[in-house]
Parts: sequence; structure tokens; C-alpha cells
Amino acid sequence: MPTRETVEAFVAQVLSGEHVEAIRDWYADEASMQENQAPPRVGRELLVEHERQALARSAGVVTELVSPVIVEGDRVAIHWRFTFTSKSGRETSFEEIAWQEWRGDKVWREQFFYDPAQMQRATATV
Repeated sequence: MPTRETVEAFVAQVLSGEHVEAIRDWYADEASMQENQAPPRVGRELLVEHERQALARSAGVVTELVSPVIVEGDRVAIHWRFTFTSKSGRETSFEEIAWQEWRGDKVWREQFFYDPAQMQRATATV
């Protein structure tokens, strides 16, 4: 079970824009990420590469913490807002809830909950 300080250090790293590094530093070797109800991606190296590719599709991203982080035992809930700047300069925002299960000081399982229409709206306006 993570301490609040551990989770806050993870959140601070993500907020600083170090998304790939946060996965590298805070996720277990066998960690998984799941988008809504899609099949999970498994393995930290796969998660790092997926994040690296996702970030490469945009010119930049600003990450915000929308609500206070909830830490309850080995469960953590984080409400994020990401504002992406496309390579053409257009900004779009995307919100999600990350529901994490930690084992000690590492994220073991993570599932993202968001409205997929946010992505459709962003694609339609680019």
C-alpha cells in the first residue's frame, strides 16, 4: 500500500510533464493499463513505449490535477485534465479518472475512465 507521500511524488512527476518517466519510475514490471473497457496493455516496457508514441503525436501536453487525489489503502483515484497542443497549434482538453491499484510503492493495475466522445470532438476539430 502506498503512502500519501509516495502518491504525491508520482502525481508531481506527471504534473511536471514527465509522463514517460513516471511510468518508468512508478509502475511495476508487470503493470497494466486499461482504457475504459478495452483489453489492458500489460508490461511496463509496453506501457512506456505506448506513452512515448502517444506523446509524439502532439507538440505538447499540459497536465492538471482537477480534484484532490484519493488514497484508500492500495487504491488511488486521480482526476486528470490533459490539454494537448497539436502540431498545427490547436489545443484540446481531455479529462479522465485514473483508478489505480498499487502494490507497495508501485502501480500494479490502472484503468482509465473517460468519455470517448472527448476524443471524437478533438479529432473533428483538428
